[in-house]
Amino acid sequence: MSAAVAPEKPERPEEPERPGVPHKRATAGTASLRSVGRDYVARLRGGELGALPAVLGLVVLCVFFASLRPVFLSELNFANLLTQGTGSIAIAMGLVFVLLLGEIDLSAGYASGVCAAVLAILLTDHGWPWYGAVGAAILTGTFIGLVLGLLVAKVGIPSFVVTLAAFLAFQGVVLMLLKEGTNISIRDETILAVANDNLSPALGWALLATGVTAYAAVQLRQNRNRGRRGLATAPPALLAVRIGGLAVLGSIAVHLLNRERSRNIIVDSLKGVPIVVPVIAVLLVAGTFVLQRTSFGLHIYAVGGNAEAARRAGINVAAIRVSAFVICSSLAAVGGIVAASRGNSVDPNTGGSNVLLLAVGAAVIGGTSLFGGRGRVMDAVLGGMVVAVIQNGMGLMGYSSGVKYAVTGSVLLVAAGVDALSRRRAVRR
Repeated sequence: MSAAVAPEKPERPEEPERPGVPHKRATAGTASLRSVGRDYVARLRGGELGALPAVLGLVVLCVFFASLRPVFLSELNFANLLTQGTGSIAIAMGLVFVLLLGEIDLSAGYASGVCAAVLAILLTDHGWPWYGAVGAAILTGTFIGLVLGLLVAKVGIPSFVVTLAAFLAFQGVVLMLLKEGTNISIRDETILAVANDNLSPALGWALLATGVTAYAAVQLRQNRNRGRRGLATAPPALLAVRIGGLAVLGSIAVHLLNRERSRNIIVDSLKGVPIVVPVIAVLLVAGTFVLQRTSFGLHIYAVGGNAEAARRAGINVAAIRVSAFVICSSLAAVGGIVAASRGNSVDPNTGGSNVLLLAVGAAVIGGTSLFGGRGRVMDAVLGGMVVAVIQNGMGLMGYSSGVKYAVTGSVLLVAAGVDALSRRRAVRR
């Protein structure tokens, strides 16, 4: 008797592609530019706008101010744009970690002031070396974040109440440290160089080449690893656009910054990339790596998206919250150091005034959601540049500080509205 032969299974007809839904064939191999673009449009329609509004707003603002005040595009003003908002950007980077959890830190501004006061006192009154004073200032920020995080995560006090109380208390701490209003001048050349000096032109080009090479290596390695796992890989043309775009934009920026900006070159030459720019770039790379390439970063997104589901999945929610506040206050300390360097001194207003509002505005305008679970460290940089362009451009046009604040507040309100509407659309879809 011959062996029974199983009937051949009819082939399943290939499922047609649907708009907004990745096709099954894209699960392996190299995706086409068309499919990548289609998926991106689908995400936009689904409410995942990301940093697109901030990028478009930055372009529109630059074109607007450049058309009305051509001096806006000068080399000197371009360098000022990169340096005047760096303190707030550093604080905003830390706030991103807290905002991703759906929390808030209203004390970050004055926390930076406390750390700046510690730096100035140790440098001037006690003669500490710059590295010891910087380390003490950052450790002060770390301790502040640890206390705030424990009160929120362990005691259960809402972050709004805890940080509002700290906001008030830290104003008093700054006054006590500075002996009720003393202005402490900073004379350490290394600290002053952070926000006031520039790299040599050759070093600027070398850092750009290193950064582009490292970015290209990361992109190619990531694409290769996805291919090994059977996942869809980015088309070579898209990788070329990403790497080439970074190289072109970086080359334009370095070229402009390496041109002479001094009006009296005989007395003092002023050219090169400001030192604070690579400082912010290092913080950006480190923060992006932590959020997107570590389990800790994935846990932050998970807790921000749904804390109860994260807890049931085995994530230590309390530890994640404490860590986010520690990172926030530590980066606030960096922002305070930059502000002290830029102002050449520390006074009771350091970290006060509108520092916190600009930092929160930078994170939200850049695309970080106030509802948690969505945002990147890059958002703080983009939003900070939008705020700096508004402040700088309106200053060149002769508007008062009141008008600047009103316009900045309106932009923040629009950004928060876009965030709320996009999130609602994402929930509906």
